[in-house]
Amino acid sequence: MKKIYLIRHAKSSWKDETLSDFERPLNGRGKRDVVFMGKRLKMFHVMPDLIYTSPAKRALKTAKEIAKEIDCEKKRIISSDALYEGSYESYLDLIHQTDNKHSSIFIIAHNPAITEVGERLSGAILSNIPTCAIVCISFDVSHFKEITEESGHILFFDYPKKHLKDKED
Repeated sequence: MKKIYLIRHAKSSWKDETLSDFERPLNGRGKRDVVFMGKRLKMFHVMPDLIYTSPAKRALKTAKEIAKEIDCEKKRIISSDALYEGSYESYLDLIHQTDNKHSSIFIIAHNPAITEVGERLSGAILSNIPTCAIVCISFDVSHFKEITEESGHILFFDYPKKHLKDKED
C-alpha cells in the first residue's frame, strides 16, 4: 500500500505588492495554521518517507514547518519545480518516479493543481482544497508507478477552518 498526502501551502501574504507570486511568504494566519496542522499530523503519528514541495517561498516554508512539528528530518524535503504551476501530468510523473522503498509521501503545492490531482487520483469531488488542508489518499498498489487516475481512496480530508467550525458549534 502507498499513501500520498496532498497538502496545500498555508495562507500567504499579499502585503508587499512588489513581491512576485513565487516570493510571497506566509501571513500570520498561515504561520498559525501550519503549526496547528503539523501538531494534528503528529498526534496521529503521521511520518512521511519523503516531502515533495514546490520551491515557492510559501510552499517551502509550509514544508519546513510541518517537518519541524512532526520531527521529520529536513533532508527528507525535496524541492521540485514540477510542483510550481505544474499540471496533473507533472505531478503524476513525480509520483511515478518515487522509489518504491518509500510507502508514504507528502506533496506540498498550490491550487488549482493540487485539487485537480486529488480529484483525479481519488475519483472524489473535492471542489477546492483550502490553504493548509491535507488530503490523504491510499492506493492498494506495490509500486508508485501503478498509481493511476481514480485508483486511490481518500482516508481523510482535514483543514484548519474545519476545526474553527467545530469550536463554534
